[in-house]
Amino acid sequence: MLHKVRARSGYWVARRLLGIPWAVKQPKLWRWMEGQFARMAAIGDPKALSFYGHILLFRGQGYGARQEGIRLLRLAAESGDAKAAYQMGVISLGEDANHGPDGTQAAHWWALAVEAGHPLAANRLAQLYMVGGPGLAPDRQQAERYKASAAKLGL
Repeated sequence: MLHKVRARSGYWVARRLLGIPWAVKQPKLWRWMEGQFARMAAIGDPKALSFYGHILLFRGQGYGARQEGIRLLRLAAESGDAKAAYQMGVISLGEDANHGPDGTQAAHWWALAVEAGHPLAANRLAQLYMVGGPGLAPDRQQAERYKASAAKLGL
């Protein structure tokens, strides 16, 4: 119980410090802030998993940080976080040393993001189904469905 209270309060302070440019530029303070983000993610909070996953993916140092960021984003996406599901779709269409582009995986993640209300995911999914992708055949009917979803979600 005390562990969760400490994690939530530290996370709250670290998120507030993130808005102060001076604080982000201080290496010791940044490491402390990352520790607070990691602690909150470790207790399984979907928003913290998504937030820290994005930080590791885009600001992390090295391949291990990138892989951990992807793992955290996957967990957040599976928990229903729309931004994390969208990012997992983008990652799925990318190519790296571990895998090539996978249109089927991207469609899966973007469909989860659409269910969670992410308008850009609906738009990207409509485009993907319109032209097809690696491992995914074009499907005009699905494309029209997701195009309508994008319009309904405000895009």
